[in-house]
Amino acid sequence: MTETATEDRLRALAEQAGRELEDASALDILAWAADTFGKRFCVTSSMEDAVVAHLASRAFPGVDVVFLDTGYHFEETIGTRDAVAAVMDVNVITLTPRQTVAEQDAQYGPALHDRDPDLCCALRKVKPLEEGLGAYDAWATGLRRDESPTRAGTPVVGWDARRRKVKVSPIARWTQDDVDAYVAEHGVLTNPLLTDGYASVGCAPCTRRTAEGEDARAGRWAGRAKTECGLHG
Repeated sequence: MTETATEDRLRALAEQAGRELEDASALDILAWAADTFGKRFCVTSSMEDAVVAHLASRAFPGVDVVFLDTGYHFEETIGTRDAVAAVMDVNVITLTPRQTVAEQDAQYGPALHDRDPDLCCALRKVKPLEEGLGAYDAWATGLRRDESPTRAGTPVVGWDARRRKVKVSPIARWTQDDVDAYVAEHGVLTNPLLTDGYASVGCAPCTRRTAEGEDARAGRWAGRAKTECGLHG
């Protein structure tokens, strides 16, 4: 089968699954992905919490969980990754940028994240993920429709045109209350920063605590028009 034919098949599969699984449970969506793609399927996690990784481990024990270590993470985030690798039935794979922070500073100048956050995200998140997903046909995310207006239309299964892969968002329909209930029921690991005023956890230089009434993403790139790192559009 040619590359184009494979891409067309995957796109059609994603679009059909998006329709048929819209009302399915998160676990059933992940079971479909595991059955359909096997080892060509992975979960990505920012280690804000391990909800999707935990769900995926139930549907597909030993599933690959991909984490982007940008070099700018909070210590709590790295600790969450290490704890997930230690206690959950998953295979944590850490991706790193081609340049260390020091090498990036030498080429672009210090604190690129302050001067050109889009470029910093492209170098330290988007490019490493594109390279790291080369071994997979489908990847899962923890995107939820209630997180921000830019995510309101997230399908439970869709087509990632940029990477030419099936993109699975099994908890797209969940609310924060649903996440909290799942965490409580299953004792799922969460980033300690979530109980320290952070509603969303990204790289330390570009993340602040959120105020009461702000949406969950308000603490990311505060004061800028930027709302996404580029991984999800």
